[in-house]
Amino acid sequence: MALLIVFAFIAGGATAVSPCVLPILPIALSAGATGGRRRPLGIVVGLAVSFTFAIVALVYLISALGLPDDLLRKLAIFVLIAFGITLMIPKLAARLEAWLSRFAGRAGVAGRGGEGFWSGTAVGSSLGLVYAPCAGPILAGVITVSAAQTFTVGRLAVALSYGLGSAFVLYLLMVGGRRVVAPLRSRGNGLQVAMGAVMVVVAMAMLQNYDVRFENAIASDLPSFLITPTHGLEDTAAARSALEEARGEAAHGIGGRAVSQVVPKAATAGRQHLPVLGVAPEFVETQRWFNTPGDRPLTMRGLRGRVVLIDFWTYSCINCLRTLPYLKAWDARYRRDGLTIVGVHTPEFPFEHEASNVAEAIERNGLRYPVVQDNNYGTWNAYGNQYWPAEYFIDPKGKVRFVDFGEGSYKRKEEVIRELLAEAGRRVLGRRPVVHAVAPSAGVTTPETYLGAARAERFTNPILSPGLHDFATPPPPALNEFAYHGRWRIGLHSVTAVGGSLDLNFGARRVYLVLGSPAGPRRMKVLLDGRPIAASLAGSDVHNGGVEVSSERLYELVDLPRVGHHVLRLAPEPGVMGYAFTFG
Repeated sequence: MALLIVFAFIAGGATAVSPCVLPILPIALSAGATGGRRRPLGIVVGLAVSFTFAIVALVYLISALGLPDDLLRKLAIFVLIAFGITLMIPKLAARLEAWLSRFAGRAGVAGRGGEGFWSGTAVGSSLGLVYAPCAGPILAGVITVSAAQTFTVGRLAVALSYGLGSAFVLYLLMVGGRRVVAPLRSRGNGLQVAMGAVMVVVAMAMLQNYDVRFENAIASDLPSFLITPTHGLEDTAAARSALEEARGEAAHGIGGRAVSQVVPKAATAGRQHLPVLGVAPEFVETQRWFNTPGDRPLTMRGLRGRVVLIDFWTYSCINCLRTLPYLKAWDARYRRDGLTIVGVHTPEFPFEHEASNVAEAIERNGLRYPVVQDNNYGTWNAYGNQYWPAEYFIDPKGKVRFVDFGEGSYKRKEEVIRELLAEAGRRVLGRRPVVHAVAPSAGVTTPETYLGAARAERFTNPILSPGLHDFATPPPPALNEFAYHGRWRIGLHSVTAVGGSLDLNFGARRVYLVLGSPAGPRRMKVLLDGRPIAASLAGSDVHNGGVEVSSERLYELVDLPRVGHHVLRLAPEPGVMGYAFTFG
């Protein structure tokens, strides 16, 4: 929490010099350049306090009413255009100035003659309300990250820290502005018109999302630099409680016994001695092996004497992909101490059975530990597994000692590795590895969905059935709904574009889609809220407003600065196949 507050302060300071704050700067500079020396301090105090309560109230009001998350941004653009046009027309500017003068006069009466601290506080309080829309894009992301904290202690502290960071930078500008503003007063009319023109230009740039690149750099890149190992939002109390409940309800067989019968909840979360859960089954009914000497098979018997981590995964699963940075780091750090990681690749979709596709995924993700294909679910069933990802920790005697399903618990998993190595007499010294990984976002409302008829959910079209369909234009999808347009060939587990498009109304930060194009590379256009997606909002696989679909894998389509509600339209060329959406 302390690191989050520090980051909020830094992000607030950066926001104070972002393009959206341009309409605030001339007002703040001119207000700070008049009156007593305590007036600038009063302005920033008033701004910080009013901004904190304004932004928190706005974020929660928008969430409660189900309004679009970009409402603050649209409001900021409207304010920029209105102020800019007003300043460019002298008569309108004169009327606005007269109104502000009357407001300032009233504030001055209540503030000891309008020259001191309290007068500045009144002016700063009014600026805080105007400043709130500018800070929305960054602060909303910060508040989202702190979603596990209580309202009064957590989110309010983060918002206040953000406001103080902005106020501190504005205070420095105002103090320095006293020396700058005085010589420019004689040219006030020309500067006023110029500032109005700048505001309109900035508003036009915001409409094209150019400012989001700056915000995205602060909101996305800086936290990964400041916060070293990323343990993910699954480590929060609420998420961990839900995962523990899922573990308690599951019945997974190890050596003929159910995990729920032999694993108490405390054994997966506490620091007590690790219990023996059963004998680890052999790798059975497997196909090709990768990253072994001569690509020869490994056996559990042959791995006796080493600590073994079995990871069940599949390369189109985003939850699995987010665990790979941790597995890679543990392999690099502990392999020489006696750890062997084996990735058991158990496919979900038909194309994941292909050895060439698995080999490409191994190379793309930089995996160096052994991986085996489990196309017939032989090893999956031997362990009684039901989840991607799932990890089984095995001691040097071949006994399963710890099990974990899903993402998260990375700190605890590494502790298990070190404990098992210590039991084997290995001296594990040195620091833990630093892992940089993308964590799932808090506040995602849209669950994953499949496109094929067998498991498609939340589609507004009539009941989907296998075959060629020419879908009429349905009404716009509501939040978390999907809709086909035009011609599609619907299969049980996938769909193929024939000349149609697909709409989805999602609530998330990132959008992923499993795609393929068996007939050769095909392109798919990506439109966000009715426009070709901007480069600053596009996922890593989107270039020039679209995706080049070649290999069959998971593609990242959208990467927003924060969780939001948006409508995405996908227009693939004929031949593109889709399988499943996931969100993060």
